[in-house]
Amino acid sequence: MSDDMTRRGLLGALAAGGAAAGTLAPVRGYLRDFAPFTGSTWAAADAGERALDSPHGAATVRYDDYGVPHVEGESEAALFYAVGYAQAADRLFQLDLQRRVMSGRLSEVVGAGTLGSDEFHRRMGFTEAAEATWAATAGTPAGDAVEAFAAGVNAFISDGPLPPEFGLLDYEPSEWTPADTMLMEKQIAWTLTGSFHSLRMARLRRELDADVVEALYPSRLDGVTPIIRDGAREDAALADRRPPDAAVPDGALVEWLSEFESPADIGSNSWGVRGDANATGRGALVANDPHLSLMAPPVWYEQHLAGAGLNVRGVTFPGVPFVVIGRNDRGAWSFTNVGADVLDCYTYETREGEYRYRGEWRAFDAATETIPVAGEGDRTMTRRETVHGPVLEREGAEVGVAWTGLAATRTTEAIYAFNESEGVDDVREATRKFDEPTQNLVYGDADGHLLYYATGAIPIRRTDGDVVRGDRVFDGSAGEGEWRGFTPYGTADWEGDGFVPFDEKPHLDDPAYVGTANQRVTDDSEHYLAAAYSDPYRGNRVYDLLDSRLAGGETVERAFVRGMQADTHDGRSDVLPRFLDAAGGMAGYAEDLSRLAGWDGRMDRESRAALVFAFWFDAYREAVADRVLADTDIDASDESYWPRDWVVHHLTPDSPVLDGVDDYAALVQDALQTAEERIAAAGYETYGDYNTTGVITHPFDQGFLNYPEHPTDGSRATLNNYARERADTGSPTGSSWRMAVDAGGDAECIVPGGNSGIFLSPHYRDQLRAWADTTYKDYALAVDGDVRFTFTEAER
Repeated sequence: MSDDMTRRGLLGALAAGGAAAGTLAPVRGYLRDFAPFTGSTWAAADAGERALDSPHGAATVRYDDYGVPHVEGESEAALFYAVGYAQAADRLFQLDLQRRVMSGRLSEVVGAGTLGSDEFHRRMGFTEAAEATWAATAGTPAGDAVEAFAAGVNAFISDGPLPPEFGLLDYEPSEWTPADTMLMEKQIAWTLTGSFHSLRMARLRRELDADVVEALYPSRLDGVTPIIRDGAREDAALADRRPPDAAVPDGALVEWLSEFESPADIGSNSWGVRGDANATGRGALVANDPHLSLMAPPVWYEQHLAGAGLNVRGVTFPGVPFVVIGRNDRGAWSFTNVGADVLDCYTYETREGEYRYRGEWRAFDAATETIPVAGEGDRTMTRRETVHGPVLEREGAEVGVAWTGLAATRTTEAIYAFNESEGVDDVREATRKFDEPTQNLVYGDADGHLLYYATGAIPIRRTDGDVVRGDRVFDGSAGEGEWRGFTPYGTADWEGDGFVPFDEKPHLDDPAYVGTANQRVTDDSEHYLAAAYSDPYRGNRVYDLLDSRLAGGETVERAFVRGMQADTHDGRSDVLPRFLDAAGGMAGYAEDLSRLAGWDGRMDRESRAALVFAFWFDAYREAVADRVLADTDIDASDESYWPRDWVVHHLTPDSPVLDGVDDYAALVQDALQTAEERIAAAGYETYGDYNTTGVITHPFDQGFLNYPEHPTDGSRATLNNYARERADTGSPTGSSWRMAVDAGGDAECIVPGGNSGIFLSPHYRDQLRAWADTTYKDYALAVDGDVRFTFTEAER
């Protein structure tokens, strides 16, 4: 093994590769010189029955044919103790690495390679926010369950065996605490809402002409079918209340912060159909497939909790004891990302140790933190805060940040209540406490009721008493854009006038059907919700399919839902008539151009046309970005600054960045040539040669740990969602869980891989092929499987 290929260097590279975003993103090639793990070590925690003591009473964990734990307990404490033990047995390394990323403790076991990640996470103060949240949760029924869960995790840490990643990297995990579970809540929320979009837009407005910004980076997209289909322009009352940007932070700071934002293409699909339109004639029908980073093991962990008054099954994030998305015997719930703007940035007039605020100089709240660095001496950093929140700094530039997740939140209590809910009224009441992240909730119950709610705390910004939009950088010294009742690392008055009232958040009670895919929520809102939503391809397609079946009074069944989740029609293909016209009869490409002329726009694995289109569209988008950013100091290779697909799709020759029809044609032709050259160099023949599961990797990225290569369908713009191209910069994103549920009845589901994180387990990747083929497994509420862990009351 080469001198620089050390264990600590490996994990340092891992964090630099994207784990800082709160997920276990891949790093390729760093373990090639390490000896393989032994099979006995891998298999030890995944075989045989174990009899164990519990301080909380009797419980049993059975594992079914897909490695899903079915946990029974005589009390909630006994149940959640066993849940903690099972999660640690299956996913302990994943728990610990996520915790280290969010708390800024990677360098402690890695070395100096992760200091940038540790610095960001410590400056943000996620740990302090988690501790504040735990202080507010402790003593509640949800808090009692979290304490029992933490004890179960620690019991497994004590019993072992530890996953081999710990031995390979030469460290042992510390005890799990209830605050660590709250930290996982912060990780989830940051992954979905942590955006510095306003900083990037401020840079673009500084660098580009106003007409270019308006044309290529519009704040509102046309042609969108919103979730709630009614009314006039969204936040029309605030349209003219856009304060100018304060001083724009230096580009180096913005680029550094972009490393830690929500991953690209984070989104989801969900839809619900009221019971009277469900062909079963019984409960409502609910479908969901959240689009998150895809990796081995998956981001989700499936579990079934039975006993102590619970019968709930679904998926959770490792480290969280409750089912986050799932079903119980009375209903089913799903989430997609709203995309609400819940983070603001502030600049200040400063002098040594002080910042100016509303006419007076105040000392920064400052504290010195020590970052242990493995193999080197400790490092220190000074963490600073203002009245708005933490100060983030890089190379002499700085910006203050307010983010809803930095105050004590009640989401853990809300999810606990969802698990115990008995119908739509319970869920609506629980949703009042769902403070972070902002999500589109679709819930259906066994009585046929359907509920849609935009959840989460949504700030109301005020400048000099006037309500303003949040899509600018604010002057913190002048007190612009402040949220009433918000105290970072303390409490927030979530139901006060600093946040959109619960009853005024967009919602629908008992609609015939509803579809969400991260598109604009509504065209009729008195409140500012977001500066940008996802491209509307998926949202429009959801309603096209639902309308075609339901608008005439027909009913649907789960088979129809499965067909929607498998749908591969890519709305971007509507650009092809213009592309083909511009391409003309380009020499050498006649066969592919002919295929595209007769193509149905479906991103199917066997299609050559889908392959060429995917590469052609991306090469065209890249060329547009190169042209737009060429004369700026913005790195044109940074895709976070590229115009979005919808805008590029609808770009016309009269755009301010183009010079007429001939210029447009030249751009399109050059993009086709680039696409064909890239396809030939890679040796691809059909879309399935490129669009495979082989890029879904373990964080250590060794072949035997990675998932096998299966061709699959879909793109980033289709309902069957798979953004394979994201693997080139981090990890692919796509449908990280699929479920289709008749509330109170039958259901089916699938995950992209397997439920176990243990390589030699038969459940490490046993669902991958079914996921790639968009098929499903049973998702029943019956306890099933062989006993793995039996807990009995420990002697006191």
